[in-house]
Amino acid sequence: MGAGSSFPVDLVLFGMIAAFLVLRLRSILGRRQGFERPETPPRPATRGPEGPVIEGVAERMQPSARPLPEPASPAGQTLARMQRIDRDFSAARFLDGAETAFRRIVTAFAAGQRDPLRPLLSPETFRDFDAAITAREAKGETQRTEVRAIQSATIDAADLRGTLAFVSVRFVSDQINLTLARDGSVLHGTDAVTELVDLWTFERDLTAADPTWRLVSARSA
Repeated sequence: MGAGSSFPVDLVLFGMIAAFLVLRLRSILGRRQGFERPETPPRPATRGPEGPVIEGVAERMQPSARPLPEPASPAGQTLARMQRIDRDFSAARFLDGAETAFRRIVTAFAAGQRDPLRPLLSPETFRDFDAAITAREAKGETQRTEVRAIQSATIDAADLRGTLAFVSVRFVSDQINLTLARDGSVLHGTDAVTELVDLWTFERDLTAADPTWRLVSARSA
């Protein structure tokens, strides 16, 4: 350089500032190779109206194994009206309870046990069951009944009279039914498993505090 040239101090200063900024950014961000998806903490599962919600997508619960009436059918529309009166009413839960009641009633009637029957039957139906048990006892007969399996329980019809609800359920079950004489001989039935079809109608006032549905009618279908 000649004696008249001046040293480019401004360029050196800008270079030092740029180097400082690069080193500062690298110390904060680190070095990345290629594309990296930013890490996000996992979202905890929450429960929505259709089941657990994970990552904003609802996982539907498995549908009930028992078919329910179509919403547009007369029975489906009546069931919807029942739910508007009693928000806790559910056709699926009703069928669960109806199946339990079916097993208990059949077993208690066969054993001649009146106390378990009373809360599950309407007063009129209980009188009929009680009369049948009394007649059986007077003859010295006993009944042996086993519900081996319930193949299906479906809502056959539904009716609503004011707040009084009626739901008819068709049960298809595998049973053993025997009526034995005093001496143990078989009067009716067989010890072989037989498929039976029954149509039971349950009743409940939807505004009552008691949630029990009571049997008002039972017949073979």
